[in-house]
Amino acid sequence: MSNQPDRSMQNLKPTVWIGKQGCTKTMIDEIVEQLRKRKIIKVKWLQNIPVDPEGVASQARATLLEVRGRTMVLKEKKKIREK
Repeated sequence: MSNQPDRSMQNLKPTVWIGKQGCTKTMIDEIVEQLRKRKIIKVKWLQNIPVDPEGVASQARATLLEVRGRTMVLKEKKKIREK
């Protein structure tokens, strides 16, 4: 198995920072918008802010790819086409 996907995630720069107010509806909206534009994003949060990465991914309807420390990588879920 290639390490290439891991390297590409490491090179990603955080595009969303969760601050003192925590993960609000506005933050989720911003994550959704970023995912629409970039397909894969990195989200970081402050040390003293409790964040549930699985909960954030669920609310943003995204796939949680990785969590390391106070950083998560999210990927846009593929939309199911209706027939």
